[in-house]
Amino acid sequence: MNAMETYTLWLDRLGKQSGKEESRLYRELFSIREDEAEITERFYREIEFGTAGLRGICGAGTNRMNELTVGRATQGIAAYILQSGEDPAGGVVIAYDCRHYSKEFSELAAEIFAGNGIRVYLFPSLRPTPELSYAIRKLGAVSGVNMTASHNPREYNGYKVYWKDGAQISGEVSDGMLDRIKELDMFDAFRRIPLEEAERRGLVTMLGGEMDRSYLAYVLSLAQRPDEELDLSVPVVYTPLNGAGSVPMMEVAAARRFTGFHIVAKQKDPDPDFTTVPYPNPEDPETFALAEELGKETGAEVLIATDPDADRMAIEAADGRGGYVPLNGNQTGALLIAYLAASQKEHGTLPEKAAMIKSIVTGNFGKAICEDYGIRVCETLTGFKNICGKIPDLEKEGYTCFFAYEESIGCAPGTAVRDKDGIAAGMLVAEIAAFYRKRGMGLLDALEDLYKKYGYFAEDQVSVVLEGKAGQERIGRIMDALRRAVSAGNRKPGEVLGAVSGGGPAGNRKPGTVPAEVPAGNRKPGEVPAEAPAFRLEIAEVIDYLHGWKDIPPQNALKIVMEDGSWFAARPSGTEPKIKFYYYAVHPDRKVSLDRVSCMKEAVNALISTVE
Repeated sequence: MNAMETYTLWLDRLGKQSGKEESRLYRELFSIREDEAEITERFYREIEFGTAGLRGICGAGTNRMNELTVGRATQGIAAYILQSGEDPAGGVVIAYDCRHYSKEFSELAAEIFAGNGIRVYLFPSLRPTPELSYAIRKLGAVSGVNMTASHNPREYNGYKVYWKDGAQISGEVSDGMLDRIKELDMFDAFRRIPLEEAERRGLVTMLGGEMDRSYLAYVLSLAQRPDEELDLSVPVVYTPLNGAGSVPMMEVAAARRFTGFHIVAKQKDPDPDFTTVPYPNPEDPETFALAEELGKETGAEVLIATDPDADRMAIEAADGRGGYVPLNGNQTGALLIAYLAASQKEHGTLPEKAAMIKSIVTGNFGKAICEDYGIRVCETLTGFKNICGKIPDLEKEGYTCFFAYEESIGCAPGTAVRDKDGIAAGMLVAEIAAFYRKRGMGLLDALEDLYKKYGYFAEDQVSVVLEGKAGQERIGRIMDALRRAVSAGNRKPGEVLGAVSGGGPAGNRKPGTVPAEVPAGNRKPGEVPAEAPAFRLEIAEVIDYLHGWKDIPPQNALKIVMEDGSWFAARPSGTEPKIKFYYYAVHPDRKVSLDRVSCMKEAVNALISTVE
């Protein structure tokens, strides 16, 4: 059926199932009956069971998050659990964040799991994603679900799914769940027991303070140095961006006795509309506006932000002039890795066989530090389901996961949580700030010392947002164009992407330079100077992950490595309507590294601007 036919079917079945006046979904769909474009966006496809579950805009439609799509997914997962050979008495842990319908979706899922005879552990109020991952392993549960859209805009919600190892689902488990879900119709009468009855029958258990205290104790166990080595009065500002991180982070700060800890008042309590931030992603420096205000009032040396489900964590460091500098995930990861490695080596706690895991699009700054300390470095596909999914394999080889991270401000400093842990990472950042303050240094001083030792790692990331069906199709065309451009048959030796903007004749510039008068940071993605002759970038290697590469399974991603060691990568996001480009270079000279990154951006921007 096409989108209009599916829309008509939904109107008919919703009206018969719940009654036209009683059904919120029916009323919503009826209101768009004359908007063909909106109908198409809602019904041109079914919401994808992709990166560890569902994620999409809330509303009525097959391509939306609603009680029908959530119910169908839950029944399919229940069927998979019952057929998997796992003991359903092990249970499923369910949590939720502050978003619209998160609580309702969590209770719906609890009722459906219970209706299928699967025990449920349900949090009665919002909890951070890392605590859910921790609880799965602590309770020995078979699976877990968190109703959250993580860092997506306010219109979104999501359904993150975990397996018994505490990591997001992948591989055979993910495929098996998807197969069971596809067998179901969204309007099927799923097996379901009302929540109160399920509690009386012992099928639903409410989790609370005991699990909170256990998770808090785990986070505190990750502290690296004793109090006497720290200045615990270091001024720190934290914002949970109106999400689930508020309570646990305040408890951690109190337990560590950080007397200079401050929380942004307007962003302290849950707010599904995120009225103080248009986009609750701490990767975006705009989300730090209120934190910066409080930081200037308190003299904070570091600002810390977590996203609504508190798995991602980003920071800004004081610049010594009354302002703040945002650090990206690669820089923050490098600071954490260097601090953890140095602390553990000094105290004799660094595992003999330590390993660090990073994604294929994460820079090599952290890798260089690990190699200096003799720590093995492993790469996986993007996403923490892949990163933490590598831990069991390493453990079989006798390795301990020392640290795991990716460039998109996510890391796991310990192994009891098999996902990004913004609470643990935030505590460690505060500790690092306290450690360096004791020595008369700031975080930027520490970062500069690392650059001097390991080389200046320059980087940039461009995300091109392309929403809806047309956007997804254009993303596909961009990836196709990139593959054609870098294929050996379509380029001359030493050339990538053909003749592209460089801002001056190649013969008048040194290799790897771009003109100062057209800095890449001042242009929109895809925009190039009107008059600019060509330059060449020399390719050393093209890695196409579409069909897998070495021990890494398939993903729609490309990495192009240059002769000078610089590289860039491109991949469509698995959770948002965008395509991402990553650019990296390293050189002892800061300017050379920055110029190399600008060259690659220039070339790629010129190409994607031609793709309609």
